[in-house]
Order: sequence, then C-alpha cells, then structure tokens
Amino acid sequence: MPEMEVENIQVDKFVPAKKAQKRSAHANTDDVEMLVDAATGIEGAERASSSGQAPPRAKRIRSELRKVSVPPHRYSSLKEHWMKIFTPVVEHMKLQIRFNMKARQVELRIGPETPDISNLQKGADFVKAFLCGFEVDDALALLRLEDLFIETFEIKDVKTLRGDHQSRAIGRLAGKGGRTKFTIENVTKTRIVLADSKIHILGSYQNIQLARRAICNLILGSPPSKVYGNLRAVASRLSERM
Repeated sequence: MPEMEVENIQVDKFVPAKKAQKRSAHANTDDVEMLVDAATGIEGAERASSSGQAPPRAKRIRSELRKVSVPPHRYSSLKEHWMKIFTPVVEHMKLQIRFNMKARQVELRIGPETPDISNLQKGADFVKAFLCGFEVDDALALLRLEDLFIETFEIKDVKTLRGDHQSRAIGRLAGKGGRTKFTIENVTKTRIVLADSKIHILGSYQNIQLARRAICNLILGSPPSKVYGNLRAVASRLSERM
C-alpha cells in the first residue's frame, strides 16, 4: 500500500507540471501580443523595442501616416503650388510629405524632428483644404490658428433642385461677379468655395454657422438684400458681445 501511495503522488506531480508548461507558453504569447498592440502609441514603441522589432515598426508607421486622395481636377493645381504646400509642412510643422503617383494620394508622416503629434492632423487638414479648392494662403490659416474647421455640404441637402433650378441657385450664391459670395465671406470672416453643387466653408464654428444660414436662405429663394440685412444684424450683435 505505501508503494501505491508513492506512485499516486508521482502521477499527480507530473500532470500539473505539463499543464503549467502549456499555460506559461500561452501567457508568454499573450504578453507579446499586448506589446505589439501597445506599440501603436509613442510610449509603447520604446517598450516593444526589446522584443521583435519588425511588427511594431510596421504598425507604428501606419498609425503615424495620413493619406489624402487627390481628385483628378486638382492634379495640375497641386503640381503648380507644390512648393507652397511643401515648404510650411516640412519647415514649420516638421513633417515628411510626398505625392504617391500610383495611388494618386498625398502622404504625410511624422518625422524624427516633429515636436507634436497633433501637427500630423493639422498638416492633413491643410492639404485637404487646398484640394477642396481653397487658396494656399487661406488654407495656411489651419496651421497658424486654432479652432478652425472645414464644413462641406451639397445643395440637395438643403433643397432638392434639378436642372436649371439648381444652376440658378448656384448663380444666386455666387452673385454678379462673385459679389454675393465675397460679401458673405467678409461679413462672416470665412472662406467659401462653390464647387458645382458642393459648398465648402472654412472658418470658426460660429462663423461657419452664420455663413451656412445665409447660404441656405439663398438656396431656398430669399433675395440677397434680405440675407445681407440679416447677416449684418447678427454680425453686429456678435461684435458687441466680443
């Protein structure tokens, strides 16, 4: 009987030992996966540098990359103004930028000298603003000032218009020689781009709401003189509050 007890004890010792080895192996793989996931952040990259280096580098590059697709009608203007876009992005924001000819995309990436990771999003917004149709000098405000946004909507979002009715609405928005658009821009301190049926507005949140309200009233058929009066009244109230 004592011999049987000894054999039972030995069997019990061997079985948990094998399970313990399997659990330790799974635990090690879980730890490695957690390190790879954490490598997408700035701090995680330093921790994962001691383990496998190739996967963290690949994920790190993806997380710090922005791709902006270029519409076909903006290729020539992008080529003409490339140095005006390249200079502030590289020299002031300390980012890396290139134009991918195959994918037809502008790619921005964080470089070793980039002071702040938020510069990547600012640079992407700057390139998007130019590709939407804004001038380079107007789009540069996104890099210089805070709390600036771009809002895009279509005429059909306000009212469903087709054919000549839509073209007349676009004409009301632009005005003779662009006077209506310039007046809305000057009063609301925004920049507006009329790209066929799409409308892009660049400015602060409050000013975008003012400009959008005026544009919606023009689309719905209000005369420009009435829209001007409402704009000036609201703008004077805002200036008094400030």
